[in-house]
Amino acid sequence: MSTDSGENTPAAPDRREAVREKAQLVHARQSRARTARRVGLSALAALVVAVVVGVVVWSVSATMGDSDLEPRTVTADGFAITSITGAATSQAGIVDATPTPSADATATPTPGASEVAAAPVDIRVYVDYLSPGARDWHLANVQQLMTWVGDGAATLSYHPVSMLTAKSNGTKYSLRAAAASACVATHAEDVFFAFNGELLSRQPAIDSDGFSDVELADIAQAIGAENPKQVRACIEDGDFIGWAKDATERAIAGIPATDDLTLTGTPMILVNGNPYMGSLTDAAEFSQFVLTSASDAFYKEQAELVSPTPTATATPER
Repeated sequence: MSTDSGENTPAAPDRREAVREKAQLVHARQSRARTARRVGLSALAALVVAVVVGVVVWSVSATMGDSDLEPRTVTADGFAITSITGAATSQAGIVDATPTPSADATATPTPGASEVAAAPVDIRVYVDYLSPGARDWHLANVQQLMTWVGDGAATLSYHPVSMLTAKSNGTKYSLRAAAASACVATHAEDVFFAFNGELLSRQPAIDSDGFSDVELADIAQAIGAENPKQVRACIEDGDFIGWAKDATERAIAGIPATDDLTLTGTPMILVNGNPYMGSLTDAAEFSQFVLTSASDAFYKEQAELVSPTPTATATPER
């Protein structure tokens, strides 16, 4: 009896070949899938890296901001008062409400332009806008400061610093206020003295949030700052945050044109380079200190003018 099983059943080598071809097809599909996954992962990784780099660059830029910017009108990290316009009106009510010196104290002479015409007394104020002492001193002395500057008896400059940055619930008000004052000094110099006075007379409490940047810009605009859009952009963008921080560190390292003085607290008031150590609320005491400094400077200058100049003596001939 014959059989046809050999004709209907594939030979063993043929079966092996079919299995091998199928395995190759499966391998090829898997290879393509792995390649696609690798390409996808590589693209995703590149995208993640790009995003991370972008975030880092943005963060650094946001943190550093325009840290290389310096206020246009700054000298030795301070701003000279060139105008007292608007200051009396904006603060008159507050100043009038403070205690006035006694009759004896008001009799204390104040430096007049004629007394110190040759050399006006130089007053420098290192001010932190969150310092209660800075507010007290300002309210006690603002009227006589305005008189002295107006009469040409004194030059006055303010040096904003940020010693109390950590005392405002994390908002860094002290630093932001110092930077805001630099914005006003740069873009609206004529109202800097008035802005300085507003920040002190309306000073927020220690350990409060302080004014926001928007509110600081509102104050500058309310007192009549020219270029209000520029001032607002400068304050809200934090243009001088880096400068304010650096200026504070420089003052802590050493006060220029002094006998090795360093900033240890605020306010620090220097009169002809000498620190005022008296009462922050006694205008008469500060006035006397200024008068003494002015007189010392005046008489020192007069002494230098009249001191004989050594002349060469002829050697007798022998």
